[in-house]
Amino acid sequence: MLGSVTGFDERVGLGVVTTDHDVEYPFHCTQIADGSRTIPVGAKVTFELAPRLGRWEAVEVAQR
Repeated sequence: MLGSVTGFDERVGLGVVTTDHDVEYPFHCTQIADGSRTIPVGAKVTFELAPRLGRWEAVEVAQR
Protein backbone atom coordinates (compact mmCIF):
# COMPACT_ATOMS: atom_id res chain seq x y z
CA MET A 1 0.00 0.00 0.00
CA LEU A 2 1.03 3.63 -0.43
CA GLY A 3 0.76 6.46 2.08
CA SER A 4 2.51 9.13 4.13
CA VAL A 5 3.68 9.29 7.72
CA THR A 6 1.31 11.79 9.35
CA GLY A 7 2.55 11.39 12.90
CA PHE A 8 5.48 9.87 14.75
CA ASP A 9 6.40 10.11 18.44
CA GLU A 10 10.05 9.05 18.81
CA ARG A 11 9.78 8.96 22.61
CA VAL A 12 7.21 6.14 22.60
CA GLY A 13 7.98 4.74 19.13
CA LEU A 14 4.47 5.02 17.75
CA GLY A 15 3.41 6.51 14.45
CA VAL A 16 0.54 6.86 12.02
CA VAL A 17 0.48 6.23 8.28
CA THR A 18 -2.31 7.80 6.24
CA THR A 19 -3.18 6.30 2.86
CA ASP A 20 -3.86 8.31 -0.27
CA HIS A 21 -7.57 7.66 0.51
CA ASP A 22 -7.29 9.23 4.03
CA VAL A 23 -7.41 5.96 5.98
CA GLU A 24 -5.10 5.96 9.03
CA TYR A 25 -3.14 2.97 10.34
CA PRO A 26 -0.92 2.98 13.44
CA PHE A 27 2.55 1.44 13.45
CA HIS A 28 5.32 0.74 15.94
CA CYS A 29 8.92 1.79 15.31
CA THR A 30 9.96 -1.88 15.09
CA GLN A 31 7.94 -2.06 11.85
CA ILE A 32 10.18 0.44 10.02
CA ALA A 33 11.73 -1.73 7.33
CA ASP A 34 15.27 -0.28 7.37
CA GLY A 35 15.65 -0.97 11.10
CA SER A 36 16.31 2.68 11.98
CA ARG A 37 13.34 2.90 14.42
CA THR A 38 12.68 6.49 13.29
CA ILE A 39 11.01 8.04 10.26
CA PRO A 40 10.23 11.68 9.46
CA VAL A 41 6.67 13.00 9.44
CA GLY A 42 5.71 13.66 5.82
CA ALA A 43 7.74 10.76 4.43
CA LYS A 44 6.08 8.93 1.53
CA VAL A 45 6.00 5.24 2.36
CA THR A 46 4.97 1.80 1.23
CA PHE A 47 3.59 -0.63 3.80
CA GLU A 48 1.67 -3.84 4.37
CA LEU A 49 -1.22 -4.42 6.77
CA ALA A 50 -1.40 -6.96 9.58
CA PRO A 51 -4.12 -7.60 12.18
CA ARG A 52 -2.90 -6.77 15.68
CA LEU A 53 -4.90 -6.54 18.89
CA GLY A 54 -8.21 -6.45 17.04
CA ARG A 55 -7.30 -3.78 14.48
CA TRP A 56 -5.20 -3.34 11.35
CA GLU A 57 -1.68 -1.94 11.75
CA ALA A 58 0.95 -0.90 9.25
CA VAL A 59 3.98 -3.22 9.02
CA GLU A 60 7.09 -3.23 6.83
CA VAL A 61 6.93 0.58 6.59
CA ALA A 62 9.53 1.73 4.03
CA GLN A 63 10.30 5.14 2.56
CA ARG A 64 9.76 5.33 -1.17
